[in-house]
This record gives sequence, structure tokens and C-alpha cells, in this order.
Amino acid sequence: MASLLHAMPGLIFIALCYACLCAVSPLGNCRKCKGWGFRMRQTRNGRLKRGRDCRRCDGYGKRVRIGRRLYNATVRLHREGTR
Repeated sequence: MASLLHAMPGLIFIALCYACLCAVSPLGNCRKCKGWGFRMRQTRNGRLKRGRDCRRCDGYGKRVRIGRRLYNATVRLHREGTR
């Protein structure tokens, strides 16, 4: 119990930092294509070649962060509930 009380300020600080990150930069790099927007393919002779557009991000290379997605859902729920 005491160790949890000591860890709470650190966890709150990390959560606030992540919330600030989601507010300032709501988009992050796609995890599949690493922000390139396409997958790199290796040819038979070992050279890298541009592949097809990434299916996960549709070739944009960006994705909406989880925290921003939760924020958008709560704002949408509040807006629809107060109409």
C-alpha cells in the first residue's frame, strides 16, 4: 500500500505528460511503415525499393494517438448528449 502511494505522483506526472503530447501532437508515426507511408521491399540483389502504400495508414504515414482518440470520443459523446 505504501509503495503505491509513493508511485502515484510519478504515474500522475506521466499521464499529464502524455495528455500534453496528445494535445500538442495528436498524430504519431504509423507503427507498420514507421512513418514512411509505404513498405520498403528488398530486391534480389539486396537493394531497397519502394513497395506499395501502407494499408494501415493508407499511405499517409501517420495515425491518431490512443489518448487523442479517447479525447475525441468523450468530446463527441458530450456534444451528442447535450443537444
